[in-house]
Amino acid sequence: MAKNKVVVIGGGTGLGTILRGLKTTSLDLTAIVTVADDGGSSGILREELKMLPPGDIRNVLVALAEREPLLQSLFQHRFQNGNGLAGHSVGNLLIAGMQEITGDFVTAIQALSRVLAVRGRVYPASTQSIRLKAKMEDGSIVYGESNIPKANKKIDRVYLEPDDVEALPEAILAIEKADLILFGPGSLYTSIIPNLLVQGIKEALQKSKGTKMFISNVMTQPGETDDYSVEDHIQAIHKHVYAPLFDKVVVNNGPIPREILQKYHDQGAIPVAYDKKRLEAQGIKVIEDRLFILDEFLRHDAFRLTKIVLDSLKAL
Repeated sequence: MAKNKVVVIGGGTGLGTILRGLKTTSLDLTAIVTVADDGGSSGILREELKMLPPGDIRNVLVALAEREPLLQSLFQHRFQNGNGLAGHSVGNLLIAGMQEITGDFVTAIQALSRVLAVRGRVYPASTQSIRLKAKMEDGSIVYGESNIPKANKKIDRVYLEPDDVEALPEAILAIEKADLILFGPGSLYTSIIPNLLVQGIKEALQKSKGTKMFISNVMTQPGETDDYSVEDHIQAIHKHVYAPLFDKVVVNNGPIPREILQKYHDQGAIPVAYDKKRLEAQGIKVIEDRLFILDEFLRHDAFRLTKIVLDSLKAL
């Protein structure tokens, strides 16, 4: 019996969270990862070595790794000292080194995937260098993925520079053949939408017969989705792809402890609200569940999300 094909699109820590749960299943997994990051270690390597930013790719490789925890910890270890080394993660440097050895970013990812015994395939959305810029509602333009949330202005739209970058063919093929395509959780304008702006991705999504599911964040993100509801998130994505996209949306209905809410409130974040009737009026099936586990802050519950994914596949 053929395995269900699941594609997960995004970046940042949100993508890694859901993949940690999905890798425990027998699903045929593909992760398509944004390459617009320009901050920290990734930004430095991007500028100095003229390579794609490795940070989001690194997080996904570790999330899908089957090797022992010590190797995963090494991959994520960030140097604290040393001129030129401080701030860099071992994984980022390994990706950079493997690219020099193989001569190709995608081949480097494939080689490290074998080292880490990665479950599934990991593809950058594009192999071309991308810069993200945002047009704010006040008309100003902010350049750079890392600078957009810092502007503390409402975002109207984000763009890629150059605007004609093409998707990796393997990523397009994975989308077209997928049974289920997941978006999020993660940063709306800097992790999810940039993937959809790469030429070929939107067209592949429209061509794919797979179910498209949006997994909502539990809390808003200061400087990016202030006061956004689930409907606002979906509307922003539809605005960028110029068409309705989603068949299902997963939302949190679990009560959040008051002390946790206060911590988020102090940082300018609030729970992402939703209106079930408004979503259903758009033809979107709403799946409600307690999506988080409690830590010092909230973290998406990878295994609860995995159960939702498996239940959705059974219903296809």
